[in-house]
Amino acid sequence: MAPLRRLVLVALCAGVLSGAFATVAHQFGTVPVILNAEVYEKAAEHSSPDGHEHASAWDPENGAERTAYTLVADVLTGIGFALLLAAGLTLRGGEITWRQGLFWGLAGFATFALAPSLGLPPQVPGAETAPLVERQLWWVATVVATASALALFSFTRRAPWAIFAAVLIVLPHLYGAPQPLAHGSGPSAALAHQFAVMVTITSFLFWVILGASTGYFYRRFQP
Repeated sequence: MAPLRRLVLVALCAGVLSGAFATVAHQFGTVPVILNAEVYEKAAEHSSPDGHEHASAWDPENGAERTAYTLVADVLTGIGFALLLAAGLTLRGGEITWRQGLFWGLAGFATFALAPSLGLPPQVPGAETAPLVERQLWWVATVVATASALALFSFTRRAPWAIFAAVLIVLPHLYGAPQPLAHGSGPSAALAHQFAVMVTITSFLFWVILGASTGYFYRRFQP
């Protein structure tokens, strides 16, 4: 089997499996919290300080339509990240099993979910947030710094590189994540905390399944 074809098949299988699981986890974990939080968001959209109403943006209907869009988004996300993991496993070389894939999945969770959430925890609809561009730039910088640090920890054994990696991990957090310009009414702190916890748990399970299944299918499709 051609290497490129194998990478695509691995990503498709692992992405569909992990994406489908994430969708199920969302239905039981995050969706109920989002529905409760959207009450605050819609109330803010339909009323302004001068008493006028604003037209709300399009939203998928609750139920099958929302679930379908969630499934498509989760599967596409899983396929994209599975391609990254499979490419990394290929460059690493050596024997690849589900265990190696699991470790890479945990590294992916730490890079794309855990480290950014320490400064920018997942926000429920209607919550006050910093400007989008600032949050995106900080998120990208944190992901790049964390991924680079984990790579240095994994592939180097010299003390100077380890010290540099430790600095990279903490540097974005020392700089600080962007904060909201103003604090107004919104979802309760308990609801926001519940949402952050459920998103973190779902992301952890998603990356565990994604990593392990990527390693498994990589070995399964190996000539």
